[in-house]
Amino acid sequence: PLEMSAKKPAPFLRQVVSVTKQVYRDPRFDDLSGEYKPEIFMKTYSFLDSIKKQEKEMVQKQLKKCRNTEQKEKLQQLLNRMTQQEQAQKNQQKLREKELAWKRQRRELAKQGKKPFFLKTSDKRKLELAEKYTELKRSGKLESFLSKKRKRNAIKDKRRLPSQKSL
Repeated sequence: PLEMSAKKPAPFLRQVVSVTKQVYRDPRFDDLSGEYKPEIFMKTYSFLDSIKKQEKEMVQKQLKKCRNTEQKEKLQQLLNRMTQQEQAQKNQQKLREKELAWKRQRRELAKQGKKPFFLKTSDKRKLELAEKYTELKRSGKLESFLSKKRKRNAIKDKRRLPSQKSL
């Protein structure tokens, strides 16, 4: 801006050079970044799985060597988190594959000239639950799973009941 005298007041409508404000954009919500497709994402970043595997092995080695109890506890928590993330990723992959199989089956039926049939989300949930139970039965962990579920439900029921003090 021009240098002005401090002795006389500045005009009401003064000409100021406008500074262009930098606009930040978040790629998660911006259309320019494209659409999120989990299949493409997993293919693109599949190399990270090997890196994660190496890191997990490194943490396991450190855990074996470690003598400090605090450090050992931290490493154990980190290892648990890594295994849980790995398990969750495998479960997501299985779900994706099942959905793709359903889609293929529906396409085949449509090609044959049959009317397309779409499962409701509640029916999908029931099928997943039935599959989970068969998997647990096969591995022999069904009883422990059911006992834990009973305990959780008992605690929930206890919370919902009115307390003895109020009676």
